[in-house]
Amino acid sequence: MIIGKNIHKYYGDVEVLKGVNLHIKKGEIVAIVGPSGAGKTTLLQILGTLDKPLKKENFELKLNNISVKELEDKHLSSFRNKQIGFIFQFHQLLPEFTAIENVYIPALIGEKPKQEAQKKAKEILTFLGLSHRINHKPNELSGGEQQRVAVARALINNPSVILADEPSGNLDSESAKNLHELFFKLRDEFGQTFVIITHNKELANMADRTLTMIDGKIKE
Repeated sequence: MIIGKNIHKYYGDVEVLKGVNLHIKKGEIVAIVGPSGAGKTTLLQILGTLDKPLKKENFELKLNNISVKELEDKHLSSFRNKQIGFIFQFHQLLPEFTAIENVYIPALIGEKPKQEAQKKAKEILTFLGLSHRINHKPNELSGGEQQRVAVARALINNPSVILADEPSGNLDSESAKNLHELFFKLRDEFGQTFVIITHNKELANMADRTLTMIDGKIKE
């Protein structure tokens, strides 16, 4: 599903990633843990094509058998829209739009017909227990509901992988527990692959594998 080899990243003279290698299988839930400043978010941004690594010798990054380094810039946004779903600590919903509109916007960007996008968004929100909240705006939803809308948005284009950066970091313990259980439900029912940065020990312990980052490298 994801193969990364010799991933390096510099910000100025500071080497943030120092030759990261990883292999994540389809249907896996992998947690990435480690201290602040270890390079976790930078790695996630590179896996999600939001940032670019230094293309050193033997560098490789493949997602769903597609070599990212071979893609031209004009094709990256389309690749990202179709192949990758993102969930962030702060849900980043658009406040002026309803829950269902927030969910189907990425489908419209992917040039799906609006009626088809609306239907799919409603199905996902119903699956996530939000059928009664689809026409509510973010400020009318609880924190847990907002994050479930963000999960629905990440799922709308049937991505190959979902990348999550501290997805439960802004939730109370009960909402966090519900969100963690939801990830495993999605994996079990749809074979969804997750790569999750987290400081939450419960979530890390639930994951199929835990990768520990220290000083820009994955600890073996």
